[in-house]
Amino acid sequence: MYKRDLEGRIEQKMGTGKAIILIGPRQVGKTTLLKNILQNKAYLFLDGDDPKIRTLLDHPTTAEIKSMLGNFKYVFIDEAQRINGIGLTMKIITDQFKNVQLLASGSSSFDLSNKLNEPLTGRKWEYQLYPISWEEYENHHGYLYAEQQLEDRLLYGFYPDVLNHQGEEVGILKNLVNSYLYRDILAYADIRKPEVLDRLVQALALQVGSEVNYSEMAQLVNVDKNTIIKYIEILQKGYVVFKLGSYSKNLRNEIKTNKKIYFYDNGIRNMVIGNFDSLALRNDKGALWENFLISERIKQIEYKQLLSKSYFWRTRQQQEIDYVEEKAGKLTAYEFKWSDKKKPKFPGKFLETYNAKGHVINIKNFREFVIL
Repeated sequence: MYKRDLEGRIEQKMGTGKAIILIGPRQVGKTTLLKNILQNKAYLFLDGDDPKIRTLLDHPTTAEIKSMLGNFKYVFIDEAQRINGIGLTMKIITDQFKNVQLLASGSSSFDLSNKLNEPLTGRKWEYQLYPISWEEYENHHGYLYAEQQLEDRLLYGFYPDVLNHQGEEVGILKNLVNSYLYRDILAYADIRKPEVLDRLVQALALQVGSEVNYSEMAQLVNVDKNTIIKYIEILQKGYVVFKLGSYSKNLRNEIKTNKKIYFYDNGIRNMVIGNFDSLALRNDKGALWENFLISERIKQIEYKQLLSKSYFWRTRQQQEIDYVEEKAGKLTAYEFKWSDKKKPKFPGKFLETYNAKGHVINIKNFREFVIL
């Protein structure tokens, strides 16, 4: 089992009088993490995937909840988004049973955030768990092994099942895509055109690292622009993709509205397009490298609770910077190159206007970017 960065932070919040909520995509280890934290404690486990449990927790009274809890001081509700009225049920437990520590997990932010935000305002600690991070991977295996496995990680990603079953990566990723990518999203988001979602995900996978124009994407997928916007929001809530906006403040010719879209996991992205060829045979090596670096940076910002904002930057004259990070009013620019022999020149206008520093991240120094 990989030790997760969030484990210590969650343990510190135990016994503080608030519910602990862990959300993220299926199969990234949420249940394993919370069970590990509770392993030496007597706790009540309620599985939201079990129809009987869903019936029990569907708007129970305070008396029914008391009977259900018994003498347990710890309660873990897994897949909480499957349960009707779960927000109010968790509010009752948190408010009325002060000696009970409530923990819950959810596999997407489709329903869970909506169900919990209002009832549990001021009553919860919420965390997001992603696939294994490079830091967690290196801490588990050691520096040398991790470095040797870099190409495989660019190809197959970091889902725990993928890491724990070498040689079976493609089959596991296929099951992951078919189960959570489509089944969960289609179930929770009321999508009436699954074939459109399929085409959109493939189009996004092929445009990783490039700006996404929603109008052009609509023509490509053969739907209207509003449908594209809606489906991309659904993919975000399903923890399949995330967006970077363009940084724009002072320069007149900066691109202001376009977005770049990345996948949380390289393996999922490669499964969508059905390509696991070695890096030497690929023409999208740069895109894989960029997706890996930015997704790892996003994990670090979330896990370390850094007050950083992420962007890309481009002008109408095609000057561009792969990644821009803003922290405490200061900007840092990053260019991503697989080869350490390529030394790009940063746009002087950007560095001068924003008093920014520029860094090139390549295969030799990438650890300083993905471990903070």
